[in-house]
Amino acid sequence: MALIVRSSPLHGAGVYTTTPIESGERVLEYTGPRLTKKQTEGMYADSEVTYLFGMQDGKTVIDGFGTAAFVNHSCDPNCETDQINRRIWIIAARDIKAGEELTYDYNLYDVDPGDDAPCYCGTKECRGTMLCPDEVARHKRIMAQRKRRREQKRSKQARRKVA
Repeated sequence: MALIVRSSPLHGAGVYTTTPIESGERVLEYTGPRLTKKQTEGMYADSEVTYLFGMQDGKTVIDGFGTAAFVNHSCDPNCETDQINRRIWIIAARDIKAGEELTYDYNLYDVDPGDDAPCYCGTKECRGTMLCPDEVARHKRIMAQRKRRREQKRSKQARRKVA
């Protein structure tokens, strides 16, 4: 299998296959230094792009480099990720034709509330965000709590002005 990194309509650069890939085939390993979540805090604070990939243990994060770091997000991906023996693999979720861009659903989590991580994949299934559904729900709860607090604060200030 031959892969190339080139310009992508989804985001900057993307990974394309030059040969067909069969469903279930391991395509790429997501590699890079393994760090603790704490070590990654603020690492990409001044950047719109990160290459961090959280492991299943919830403590380890890979700071990606290499070809796999250029696989873009899609809400209707042709690949998926799986952790096998403490390694992250990008695996074909369906048969992929030569020339196709490889994508997987990032399902982002642990993102600052208010950062909706917009998606521009343009598929019919696009949910408008790269956040996983649980993270979307968490953001809605937090933003609703913040709104209630602001309203309570305004209400208190209005009562003080009247008194």
